[in-house]
Amino acid sequence: MAKNEKLILITGATRGCGRALVDYCIEKGHRVLGCGRSEDQIKTLQQTYDQTNDFASVNVADDDQVQRWADRLLADYGAPDYLINNAGVINANAPLWKVPADEFSRVIDINIKGVTNVIRAFAPAMIERGSGVIVNFSSGWGRSAAADVAPYCASKFAIEGLTAALAQDLPKGLAAVALNPGVINTEMLQSCFGSGAASSPKADQWVKRAGPCILKLGARDNGRSMDVG
Repeated sequence: MAKNEKLILITGATRGCGRALVDYCIEKGHRVLGCGRSEDQIKTLQQTYDQTNDFASVNVADDDQVQRWADRLLADYGAPDYLINNAGVINANAPLWKVPADEFSRVIDINIKGVTNVIRAFAPAMIERGSGVIVNFSSGWGRSAAADVAPYCASKFAIEGLTAALAQDLPKGLAAVALNPGVINTEMLQSCFGSGAASSPKADQWVKRAGPCILKLGARDNGRSMDVG
């Protein structure tokens, strides 16, 4: 790898903020390891970028899939410099008592367990090397609440607490940061706000602020709960 090139792992890399980060990081000369659930969208990434980058179809909620993916990446590339846990889903708008059990479980499994699965798989190698930044995507709804999105709020409040505790677990030289990306016009926001999402910036606009912010994070930022901006 080139002197200033970073190895950046991004979950949920196929669309929205994740895809915008993939494009930004590669444009800036970094190497990206990405995953997403859609095989078709992963193929698109593989066809768009050369093989110095690595994209795979992985469901982060499936610990076995994550571990197999991590075993391969760690053997081929080593520990990432930045581990960006972006993958997430939201429930269909509804009061909590009307959210089906399987839908609630899906939000928790991806947004909390998925983040934990990825950390469990990659953090030991980062710790062994003695450096690295883990960025867990939170939300404004991880610090305040709104009607009809209780499962999502619960998952993002959990990410704030999980990240704060992880920061205390990590040894010197590493950092865990909870990042509220702000309000971005993605498919997820559209599912909540409908046409009202159009007033928010799109992911390709957002990443112009978020990309530099994320790639400036270092060990000094351990334990921060921060916003892009």
